[in-house]
Amino acid sequence: MTKLDRPKDNPWTLTTAPGTADFTMHTDTRDGLAILVCTVGKTVLHYDARCVEDLHLMLTAHGDWMDLGGADEQKPTKDGTIEAWGRSPQNPVKGWYGLKKGLRGRFGVCVPPLMEALGLCELEHNPKNNRMRAK
Repeated sequence: MTKLDRPKDNPWTLTTAPGTADFTMHTDTRDGLAILVCTVGKTVLHYDARCVEDLHLMLTAHGDWMDLGGADEQKPTKDGTIEAWGRSPQNPVKGWYGLKKGLRGRFGVCVPPLMEALGLCELEHNPKNNRMRAK
């Protein structure tokens, strides 16, 4: 597995799967936990950094394409999507990988482009309904 280590002064510059928005992501530590810090415009999202390895393992076991299904925390998710898995009580952390209450969603939007940049997945880049699968 690729070790995540990217300081704030040298973030990954990423683009959403449909190519409609650019954002940055870097790693940090909060309360002893390795986190991903995702900055989209003025919005800052935090995700448990273990999500990258956990998602890769899940996708490898899944063995096929999976819909991203990105949604804000307050919106419901479509079953069987990356977003639904990222907040499911059945995932390895037993719930949300997003760490900032009120901004815990968008997992299916922000994490897949990072995984693509790390060479861990294939990611579609259509205007809508994108999917990913493990490499």
